[in-house]
Amino acid sequence: MDENNTQETAGDALDETAAPSAIPTGPAAATGRAPIAVDPHVWVPEHGKSRMRTGRVVSNKMDKTVIVAVDRLVRHRLYKKIMRRTNKFVAHDELKCNEGDIVRILETRPISKTKRWRVVEILSRAPQL
Repeated sequence: MDENNTQETAGDALDETAAPSAIPTGPAAATGRAPIAVDPHVWVPEHGKSRMRTGRVVSNKMDKTVIVAVDRLVRHRLYKKIMRRTNKFVAHDELKCNEGDIVRILETRPISKTKRWRVVEILSRAPQL
């Protein structure tokens, strides 16, 4: 009987030290990730730097859609020269961006065939000519 009582008290002590949020439940328990508890359209994870980009609007000819050019610097593997690489992302735009604006885009759910990003803020406006 003493063994049973000590096991129960050990289990009770384990429950007291473990926080309820630290115990994964549901489908997230299988992957080891915490479930998303907020709207995925506005949620930015703590490690969300990889999901955000800053770039320049190069086209706004479509309705509520802009093309954002994001520059990055990479080093050539053999020659070690630093080169500029540009990627173009199609982003959903509710903020009415113009060409030349510097914007921050966030990865989101697929909105159309090529649109998987959305503009979250305009960092600077382009001068109007």
